Amino acid sequence: MPDRLPCVLTEGRGRHGLSFVAVAFSLFVAGLGTLGVCAPMRLVTLARRFQTPSGLYVAAASRLIFGAALFLAAPESRAPMAIRVAGVVVFVAGLALLWIGHERLRGLFDWWASSGAYAIRALGAIVLASGLVLLYALLPALLRFG
Repeated sequence: MPDRLPCVLTEGRGRHGLSFVAVAFSLFVAGLGTLGVCAPMRLVTLARRFQTPSGLYVAAASRLIFGAALFLAAPESRAPMAIRVAGVVVFVAGLALLWIGHERLRGLFDWWASSGAYAIRALGAIVLASGLVLLYALLPALLRFG
């Protein structure tokens, strides 16, 4: 038996693990967008769970991890520069959440939640499209076997 079996997550330049994380987050983003399009009030209910100070830290940390994973997985993607820019934008969004703080974020959330189902669906469609575009760009890195 060989010492090491070829693995899609570890072969090549070692970035496939990051590609896996980036693809997983992209699927999550697409799922949130789908929820926003199909059931906007359920998305609002889900988002309300993050209105606590600890929820803010979870949301910020997930953006920081996702942004870093996108940035580092970019060279293996179909559109390295675009994925790298997306990674920077997502990472900065995570930092911005921490800077905005819990109270101001609550105000922004209340404004968003009261904007109506059509506005939430429109934003959900944008989020869904963004997740799918990221998936399209990232999947070649994950599927390549070195």
